Amino acid sequence: MILNRKSLEKLRNLINEETKYRKGQELVQFFNALGFSDSYGQGFPSRWRFTDERLSQLNDKPKLDECIRNVLSPANFIGRIVELDKHIAEFNQYIAFDKWKVVRDGAKIGFAKLQEIEIDETATPITEDEFLKREFSNISIAEIGLESVLSDILQQRIMEIEQCFSAGAYLSVILLAGSTLEGILLGLAKKHPKKFNTSKASPKDTSGKVKEFHDWSLSCFIDVAKDINLIQHDTQKFSHSLRDFRNYIHPFEQMRSGFNPRQHTAKICLQVLKNAIHEINESVSKIST
Repeated sequence: MILNRKSLEKLRNLINEETKYRKGQELVQFFNALGFSDSYGQGFPSRWRFTDERLSQLNDKPKLDECIRNVLSPANFIGRIVELDKHIAEFNQYIAFDKWKVVRDGAKIGFAKLQEIEIDETATPITEDEFLKREFSNISIAEIGLESVLSDILQQRIMEIEQCFSAGAYLSVILLAGSTLEGILLGLAKKHPKKFNTSKASPKDTSGKVKEFHDWSLSCFIDVAKDINLIQHDTQKFSHSLRDFRNYIHPFEQMRSGFNPRQHTAKICLQVLKNAIHEINESVSKIST
């Protein structure tokens, strides 16, 4: 990966202070983990100069990828994934001009090579409070147009999610909301396979072939749904809790990550599901033509 000067400056800011304020000694430790052998002491240059020099040496080398993965590692943002996604979105605005994009899939940070420069012209981002205040008079699965048996199952799940939220069963809300949204998007993908498979956001295997739908993660379905305009930017932005829901089906994964489901997290997940259904209902006819 080769980054231009502005992209490297943004990466420097992420390393030095935006993701965490790193003192000179911490910067030395950060870059020594990438293969350098510096020491901190008298004569140490300014923090920005030191980081600029090391990034210049890493540019166009595999270690630059590792550097980006380290500074944007989800393990450093436990309980602050919204903040991490914001950093990723901002960084992507810079490296889009290098035809690269950082992609977070759960706890993994990867990179996607762009065929052309993509500029996010989204209006001023909606705040979390604004997102949570949205209200919908009717959330109907039937209007999406999935097969009737599947629609009935999904509608029943939505009723159960509401009951779980009222009862304070917040982990159940997160798991059920994630599986319900995945069921909706998988049902749509099977009904409109060409639309989903030809999306530039569709996941590919090592040979470049689009993966079978059963191998898609929820994150992939969400990104493709956004790409084909089934859902909007804000719904995609706040879907992080749902994207990662599978991680916490297993108790040991929850223990390892230190994840503690709270009412606020569950509320966001439920709101993401409601937003997605509402937006899909309004746009699904467009992919049917």
